[in-house]
Amino acid sequence: MLPFVTDEPWVAGSSLWSLDLFLMVNLSVLATLYVVGVARVRGKSLTWPWLRTTSFFVGLGLLAFAYLGPFETLAHTFFWAHMGQHLMVMMLAAPFIVLSNPVALTVLATEGRVRANIIRALRSRVALFLINPIFTWLLFATVLIGSHLTPVMEWVLGDHDVMAFVERPMYLIAALLFYYPLVGNDMCARRPKAAYRVLSLGLMMIPETVLGAVIFLAPVTLYPSYVVSTTAAGWEPIYDQQLAGALMWALTMVIDSFWMMLAAVEWWRSEERKTARLERAEQREAETTPT
Repeated sequence: MLPFVTDEPWVAGSSLWSLDLFLMVNLSVLATLYVVGVARVRGKSLTWPWLRTTSFFVGLGLLAFAYLGPFETLAHTFFWAHMGQHLMVMMLAAPFIVLSNPVALTVLATEGRVRANIIRALRSRVALFLINPIFTWLLFATVLIGSHLTPVMEWVLGDHDVMAFVERPMYLIAALLFYYPLVGNDMCARRPKAAYRVLSLGLMMIPETVLGAVIFLAPVTLYPSYVVSTTAAGWEPIYDQQLAGALMWALTMVIDSFWMMLAAVEWWRSEERKTARLERAEQREAETTPT
């Protein structure tokens, strides 16, 4: 039996645009600030890699794709689309934004007391606690699992303001904090060793796959709101839920493997640089040692 009895929900969902003015304004402001920052840095005769700028706009584009347009419309009806939003925001958009080095850009684009205050804040005890890999892993896992396996989900689905101003910002903040010390190097004051970065990224598969498995294998529907909406759209609610669980279960392993590979490549390159420095030091010592 197919999970839906008609293709009309797809047509209806893909033809309706959900344009959130609040989100559009915020994304536009962030894009403008980044462009202005790049212009200020280049105005100081400094270079700013185009890959970082590209990474930032890829991250913003993923946020826009997740929360604006037809995909957002589908997420109000289908749980699989709602889960797809989480995947795009927490596991793709956030690390791409981190790789764009927004902290370093802000420091380079500012001067004087403002720059000094930013650097001081980055080295404060609060900042060091917030980027501690143990804390960020627990926060990421708690936000992900707690929002899906507790009554929080039904609360969020029934209150647009909670979804817009609490749930979605929390997902993005938790993901940004998690990836900040692990991928790239955006002036992180206390970065874990390369092996720990790879390990932390790998351990994130545990809550993600557990959540996906629980949702996929659940013998009953978990979210009454989606039972109502998917039934009205002509879908079987349990199939919609299983598709959402499968997305979380399978795709997260693929996405996490990519970020682990990126961290491993960075580790390998750092080891190469370390070896090269040691070889140069040995060569200089050999040249200066009398025979």
